[in-house]
Amino acid sequence: MTENKIKLFESQHIRTEWDEEEEKWWFSVLDVVAVLTEQSDYKKVRNYWKWLKNKLITEGSKLVSETNQLKLVAADGKRYKTDVVDTEQILRLIQSIPSPKTEPFKLWLAQVGSERLDQLQDPELSIEQAMHDYKRLGYSDNWINQRLKSIEIRKELTDEWKKHGLQEGQEFATLTDIIYQAWAGKTAREYKQLKGLKKENLRDNMSNKELVLNMLAELSTKEISEVHNPQTFPDHKDVAKRGGGVAKEARLKLEAETGKKVVTSQNAKHLLKQQKEIKD
Repeated sequence: MTENKIKLFESQHIRTEWDEEEEKWWFSVLDVVAVLTEQSDYKKVRNYWKWLKNKLITEGSKLVSETNQLKLVAADGKRYKTDVVDTEQILRLIQSIPSPKTEPFKLWLAQVGSERLDQLQDPELSIEQAMHDYKRLGYSDNWINQRLKSIEIRKELTDEWKKHGLQEGQEFATLTDIIYQAWAGKTAREYKQLKGLKKENLRDNMSNKELVLNMLAELSTKEISEVHNPQTFPDHKDVAKRGGGVAKEARLKLEAETGKKVVTSQNAKHLLKQQKEIKD
């Protein structure tokens, strides 16, 4: 789930987004520049960032090339692509902008990170926040219950992987791709392309059926891992394939019984529109 938030630094808005898959915050560069330069005119802020980008490129800094883009809500209520950086990159950005706000801003960054760590350490806080966010976006109670359960099962699987010394990032992504490929016939990237997604969270765009089968695949992978105790990464890849295979059998059986495809191009926009039409 990607979670859009407005954080306040000394009463000034900082648009942020929590990336669940990467487990990190993204911050709007323009908002940060506005704070550090103490400038409220966004035209001047954009010009300053344009000038600073050219300066950083000339100096050989990799910060500009590492800058990401996400659609964040602007003052007019619409979403526009906006340059964003993570916490590590923002600390490097701060060094390039002379400002009396530097140290207070560093303390604020630490506080923002601490709030998320509190939620990660206290599942109840995290669940309450997730329920609130999904409700605000318009998801049904039934879907929310499924999604929260999927988060729980995903964590149990990643805890199992961590127990075996696997690394977050590439190894987790590889095994996740294998699970998707096994049960859905698509890698995560192919699955997102089918649904017309870019930076959006794939699971947030799944139907109830897709969520349930993905949960079955991840639960099966975790259970098989616990029983067979894989020792090498190739062993874990085999377990992931077998776990996904359990859900594949269920998918094929369900499709044969109903004549309907489980994996479809429908994303959150379609699903929420359908829910609204049903209510109306």
